[in-house]
Amino acid sequence: MSGRSPANSRAVVVGGGLAGVTAALRLADAGLDVKLLEGRPRLGGLAFSFRRGDLSVDNGQHVYLRCCTAYRWFLDRIEGAHLAPLQDRLDVPVLDVGRAAGPRLGRLRRTALPVPLHLAGGLAAYPHISLAEKAGVARAALALGRLDPADPALDGIDFATWLRRQGQSQRTIEALWDLVGVATLNATAPNASAALAAKVFRTGLLSEPGAADIGWAAVPLGDLHDTLARKALESAGVEIHLRSRVDSLTRTEDGRWSVGTDGERFAADTVVLAVPQGETHRLLPDGALDDPGRLLELTDAPILNVHVVYDRKVLRRPFFAALGSPVQWVFDRTASSGLQGHGQYLAVSQSAAQDEIDLPVAELRRRYVPELERLLPAARGAGIRDFFVTRERTATFAPTPGVGRLRPGTHTRAPGLHLAGAWTATGWPATMEGAVRSGFTAVDAALEALGRPHEHPLQEAA
Repeated sequence: MSGRSPANSRAVVVGGGLAGVTAALRLADAGLDVKLLEGRPRLGGLAFSFRRGDLSVDNGQHVYLRCCTAYRWFLDRIEGAHLAPLQDRLDVPVLDVGRAAGPRLGRLRRTALPVPLHLAGGLAAYPHISLAEKAGVARAALALGRLDPADPALDGIDFATWLRRQGQSQRTIEALWDLVGVATLNATAPNASAALAAKVFRTGLLSEPGAADIGWAAVPLGDLHDTLARKALESAGVEIHLRSRVDSLTRTEDGRWSVGTDGERFAADTVVLAVPQGETHRLLPDGALDDPGRLLELTDAPILNVHVVYDRKVLRRPFFAALGSPVQWVFDRTASSGLQGHGQYLAVSQSAAQDEIDLPVAELRRRYVPELERLLPAARGAGIRDFFVTRERTATFAPTPGVGRLRPGTHTRAPGLHLAGAWTATGWPATMEGAVRSGFTAVDAALEALGRPHEHPLQEAA
């Protein structure tokens, strides 16, 4: 190191997404002099908002679960938990319109009973799979509880293969496992690592009764991940540099780091690199990772969001999921967007959208407006004030079988350089929870290397 005492160590965090903001907050809380560099004109990474006329629009619908303890810490730390409330108890309306007998509404619910009995009543009443299939689900859930998500062999097979070995029918996979898995993994069961799927289902459904209760922002995401995050960073003493794209990362003769942007350089004793895997590969010094080329094998998976503003109310629930339709999940974003008058703004969230991500807006309108009318009778004849699409082509890393070997940990061979991001080896899929956890892990490593004793505010994220 440079000979600087731990008390006045300097840290630079590269990247202002959830991982970077988390890292900067925790480093500042530990007493370091922290600078946060972000190339965009805002914080929040891939969970942000923008203006469209009088509307405040989220780029995509983001939810979290009660078991997402790291993201809940983040919300508390930026004083935003009250703006992203959780359900009192898991309740997911599921509308099946693919039935010959006509549309049917079911619900996935839980009770306050202990695990696994908390889901038994809801599963028994779920109308979209047969009695025999429900018994099979119970057996598969017990088998899931015996799995180790960290097992490399489990990462090497796809979730559909594992489910079929447990006797799960194609209908059960579509009506239950993929209903949850596509939204959390951004992949269908045949394209998802069984290890990552096991992590999602074990943690969300089998850890504690309320683990899968759903929460989402009641305000624009930018109010949380940019406005409140910026306020928290500034209060902690973090120096924020927006529109500052890092173009170089080098070791100096005294063993410290020099972080370069266009026309400016920042000296640091420790650096947290919290940017996407491709940018990380570009910035990594030679020898920092044994096989940096693996970062480029981490491919991306897209998410598409279709936004429809009606001239009247067509949905009376805050959200629902659909079966037998191209539509996956629909959320009412009227209040959070600031929409005035008697209209309603719905966001259709489409994960694993490889086949649709590049379709023209006109084609997506022809596809989704009739589908919404099929799902929501009140939408038939309603006027459409606005229709638009947001596309995140690099929304997450693709959670394909074998992806575990491609995800690096936070440590590098370069002293004082640590990696963060939802794509690193968090054990979680690419979620807001995974991003925040990676920030925790990077800071733990950085403070340990600096010889700074520190308390871990969230033991589960260790």
